[in-house]
Amino acid sequence: MRALPRAVALAAAAVTLLVVLPGCTSVVDVDPAEDAAHASCADVMIALPPTVAENEQRDTNSQATSAWGDPSKVVLRCGVGVPGPTTDPCVTVNDVDWVVREGDPAWTATTYGRDPAVEVLFDPDEVASSTVLVELGDAVSRVEQTRACVGLSDATPAPPGG
Repeated sequence: MRALPRAVALAAAAVTLLVVLPGCTSVVDVDPAEDAAHASCADVMIALPPTVAENEQRDTNSQATSAWGDPSKVVLRCGVGVPGPTTDPCVTVNDVDWVVREGDPAWTATTYGRDPAVEVLFDPDEVASSTVLVELGDAVSRVEQTRACVGLSDATPAPPGG
């Protein structure tokens, strides 16, 4: 007769699980960056805001990543390759330099002059780039900046006599 109490306990556990699961959001599948284990990424991750562009932060399945919104509106990966000199637009938002690449539909903003670099993907039709970059600026600034964006005129020596 011990089987009956055990069956009741298992049934109660199953009902509890079914009640709890619908309230959970799914974990976001994000590929980790090559240098995701870099110690500075931990500093970035603990400083991330709980909301970005009015979207709640969600759990991801890999180290040094985060996502906001359901479905995801903003995805962040720390430890991506550090961008070198580029002709892509480089913008400075609250003392953080970002190389911005327009895609369709997602744009990619990668910190410039910081090692490791942080990459943020977002759809500008869903969230404003200025909002995303401002709200993530404090967290990514935990990685020391060693270089700054420069314009082509700053990088090219002036012609002799001019």
